[in-house]
Amino acid sequence: MDNPLPESRLHAIVHGRVQGVNFRYYTTRTARRLGLTGWVANRRDGTVETVAEGPRAALEEFRAFLRRGSPASFVERVEAHWETPSGEFKDFGVRYL
Repeated sequence: MDNPLPESRLHAIVHGRVQGVNFRYYTTRTARRLGLTGWVANRRDGTVETVAEGPRAALEEFRAFLRRGSPASFVERVEAHWETPSGEFKDFGVRYL
């Protein structure tokens, strides 16, 4: 029997001082704690992009983390969009773009 699709999918781009401040580490740690699957990556323009799938309530908590950021980061804004989940991810990790 196949696993059911995750409830929701969040695609976000985080702007601010978010590279070189352990942002990806804290994002991965938070996503795993919340039981989410997906990825996080630094983008060449200095932003961080993430896609996460899982229960809507967990994704709302994840989005709140993205707005706060890691202890050394400074988040200016978060572009977040809800999308249709694909179920393509097995876990949550760092991706290199």
